[in-house]
Amino acid sequence: MRFMTQRMPALFLGHGSPMNAIIDSPERRGWVTLGQALPRPKAILVVSAHWENQGSIHLTTGDFPRTIHDFSGFHPDLYKVLYPAPGAPDLVERVAQLLGEAQVRRDDSWGFDHGSWGVLHPMLPKADVPMIQLGLNRSLSPQQHLAVAAALAPLREEGVLIVSSGNVVHNLPEYFKTMGSKPDWAVEFQDRITAAVMADDHTALTEFAPDDRAAALAINSAEHYLPLLYTVGARLPGDEVGVFNHGIDGAMSMTSYLIGDTGLLKTLH
Repeated sequence: MRFMTQRMPALFLGHGSPMNAIIDSPERRGWVTLGQALPRPKAILVVSAHWENQGSIHLTTGDFPRTIHDFSGFHPDLYKVLYPAPGAPDLVERVAQLLGEAQVRRDDSWGFDHGSWGVLHPMLPKADVPMIQLGLNRSLSPQQHLAVAAALAPLREEGVLIVSSGNVVHNLPEYFKTMGSKPDWAVEFQDRITAAVMADDHTALTEFAPDDRAAALAINSAEHYLPLLYTVGARLPGDEVGVFNHGIDGAMSMTSYLIGDTGLLKTLH
């Protein structure tokens, strides 16, 4: 028998540059404030843009998965950041139960990359909540990613905070050409996706026409967009949708969403 607890939200956090973990940016301040408002989770399940696999859904294992600095060329202080959150073996087994053993692979080779610790270090700096990271199985279609998320949604009723980390608009080659501006295509795509998230319109979130220039530029290689589907797909009856950290800099959007109790966002406005 599983005892019900306070329903935890599902978050999609636009993480942007790894430097947001340590600099005083509006986005980082939003994560800090949200972390102070959140009820304490029993465990955290993170879906990061920076762990991709083929053929199965990988889950981190181990007592204390390592902190991965999966970037180069940044300020030396960034490489000193550690996020020694304990692993969550019970959550690994619960995820395997919900998804089926055929879909999952337990993986002790990975850890917490900057897509996870980069946002959780500001939100929950004590790193004392048990946590696992779930890899993106790039063999799945967008609709299948949504189905995986729906299968994981019951975790929210069991005290698990679902955090997906990526960017709705993320195109690094275009970013370096457009930083400091707001390209029309990026604004149009971000607004369209926000409307689809609010409306819970899965078709608008997963199906794009071949000539959809805005989608082609915004999603690009897709790994930063796909985590959004794990937040949207984990929506439960009665959930509200909140938008925060809304902003676009060139070909990168930091817009973030909370599925659940939007009252948790009142201190951000």
